[in-house]
Amino acid sequence: MSTYKDIGVEKVGHVGTIEIRRPPLNFFDISLINQIADALDEFDRDIEIRASVLSAQGKAFCAGANFQDPARQAQEAREADKKGDPADNLGPINHLYIQAVRIFRAKKPIVAAVQGAAIGGGLGLAVSADFRVTCPEARFSANFTKLGFHPGFGLTTTLPELIGKNNAELMFYTSRRVTGEEAYKWGLANELVPQDQVKAAAMKLAGEIAECSPLGLLSTRATMRNGLADRVMAATNHELEEQTRLRATEDFKEGVKATEERRAANFKGR
Repeated sequence: MSTYKDIGVEKVGHVGTIEIRRPPLNFFDISLINQIADALDEFDRDIEIRASVLSAQGKAFCAGANFQDPARQAQEAREADKKGDPADNLGPINHLYIQAVRIFRAKKPIVAAVQGAAIGGGLGLAVSADFRVTCPEARFSANFTKLGFHPGFGLTTTLPELIGKNNAELMFYTSRRVTGEEAYKWGLANELVPQDQVKAAAMKLAGEIAECSPLGLLSTRATMRNGLADRVMAATNHELEEQTRLRATEDFKEGVKATEERRAANFKGR
């Protein structure tokens, strides 16, 4: 297995494991998504690996993008004559989404071990997996509208397909945090276990998958996910257009600031 900067990658029998190592909140950027996609590509080339587990260190699975990144804030201070963009630290979002689509093109089943918060793009990452094992303490949130933003990471396609259009609309329009129990009831999570058993349960599920014929798995998964990556790519193209437009608004900057200050945003619709 290759060595990566922000993830740990191992092989346990016929299961490949990826552990995000940016605790406690595991914020993502283009580098992290690229590393995960590279690891999945590596798993696809290894004939011994038949399934994978995606987990994370710390209290969150992935809290999304870090709009309060100190490096970005320092850059803004140096460029006081410019209006800082709270999404700058993500890197070019179009490039980030290209890497995200690579995750959806992985050929082998993925089980996500969601032991904590999966927020924004972190929810998108959790939903990119075939299955999710979670716990009562976990929280799932598509919090984009609370930031004055538009959903991304392909969620406008993947979330409705997983939990139904109306439940997805509820998550998008309210930006509410869905508990682990609610996620299980909605089908957003496949298994609900105690928090300290989430990764073990995910490994058990991946192991059960890996007991099956590798050729049968590849063939069946290709059928079941036929066209998904292309649908996600089309979704991210539209999401990017909307996000680019909204990034320039006062409401987006206010939403990010209000979140940082833990207060209700004072949106103006401009």
